Amino acid sequence: MTFYERIRNTLKHIVEQNAVGDADKYNNALRYLAKWRCVLLQNTFIKQYGTIVQSGPFLGMKLTDKSAEGCYLPKLLGCYEQPLAKAIEKVLSAKYDNVINVGCAEGYYVVGLALKSDGGTQIFAYDTDPQAQILCGNLAEINGVTDQINIAGELGHTDLAKFAGQKSILLCDIEGGEKELLDPFLAPVLMEMTIIVEAHEVLLPGIVTEISSRFEVSHDIEIIWDCGSRALRDLPEWFFQLAHLDQLLAVWEWRSGPTPWLIMVPK
Repeated sequence: MTFYERIRNTLKHIVEQNAVGDADKYNNALRYLAKWRCVLLQNTFIKQYGTIVQSGPFLGMKLTDKSAEGCYLPKLLGCYEQPLAKAIEKVLSAKYDNVINVGCAEGYYVVGLALKSDGGTQIFAYDTDPQAQILCGNLAEINGVTDQINIAGELGHTDLAKFAGQKSILLCDIEGGEKELLDPFLAPVLMEMTIIVEAHEVLLPGIVTEISSRFEVSHDIEIIWDCGSRALRDLPEWFFQLAHLDQLLAVWEWRSGPTPWLIMVPK
């Protein structure tokens, strides 16, 4: 079966699902086609420019040839989760004792932070997916920062206790698991930490309000909503040759709904 035959068969399956309404069927088909187009754009970009991040806070970082999940090309372009760029720059300038990334996926943030830090920060990467742990280790190796990163599986409330009394920042992206993990009653050390969390409002409506209420006494809280637009600089010539739709797809992060970030800094 050819690549295009697989695409056609998948689309046929999507639109023939009996339990799904017509609007959802065609929305799902459009989303599938958009992802397929993103992968073609990604492959074209890699052939011409390789797998080096082109801009942003992690300019120059080498990537492996795939993400653990979700989009890939925005990471290469350096515009991935661009609304967080200023917060990441603050992390790099603040000299934390520990950076803890739960839901590290292939290691985009932990490896980028290891590369750009002064080497005095301990970096901890957690992910329950064994494949993500392997990819994170591979990314650390090709960037020469293996010794700076500690990779593990699940991060629980008791695990957080070891960071008590230290200057730590927690980066959290765990697909709705933030509701359980970010509980200062079960893990009081959270009240000492700076926390950047992707709140999966699309999965748990009201989670932004709930988490904010838990930390409103102990933290100053900023909520960053993402409209999806990206400001791109120093783009390769290849990008300007694309159709406008392809330009939009090149920076699309495959989000199916709102996932705002909360930046919470101890008072």
